[in-house]
Formats: sequence, structure tokens, C-alpha cells
Amino acid sequence: MEILKGKTTSGFEYEIPMKRLKNFELVEAIAEEETDPTAVVKVVNLLLGNAAKDLKEHVRDEDGIVDVEAIGAEIKEIFESQKELKN
Repeated sequence: MEILKGKTTSGFEYEIPMKRLKNFELVEAIAEEETDPTAVVKVVNLLLGNAAKDLKEHVRDEDGIVDVEAIGAEIKEIFESQKELKN
């Protein structure tokens, strides 16, 4: 099974089975984000599965807040790294 492995600039390490990236429901959730910002929850869970909890802990600040913009930046970086691998 092909796995996308990497580390974001903030230090979050991930291993994502390529089949997750080919999941039609992930594409639907990404499209939903254009009209429903809460769809990011689906995107994170569909992309990372159980590792979504790890990402939340990774971006949690000293006050215990999981910043939605920080989550979005991490997910964007993961998608961008996947695009770079294809080129």
C-alpha cells in the first residue's frame, strides 16, 4: 500500500494511505468547504483518520484552544506536499 509520509514545517509528522487521498468523500468535503466552513472537520477526519486527534493536539495552544486556522494551514501544507510528489 502506498503511503504519503511527511512532516509539516511546524513539525507534525503524518502517514496517509494514498487511498485516503483518492476517496471521493474527501473530494466532496473539500468542495463543501467553499460554502460551509465547518466542512473542514470532515476533511481532517477523512484525510487523517485516527491521526486527526494527533493533529489537534499538535496545534493546541497553551490555553487549550485548537485554532481552526492552524488546522487549515497544516492540511493545506499536507496537500501541497502531495502535489509536489506528483510533479
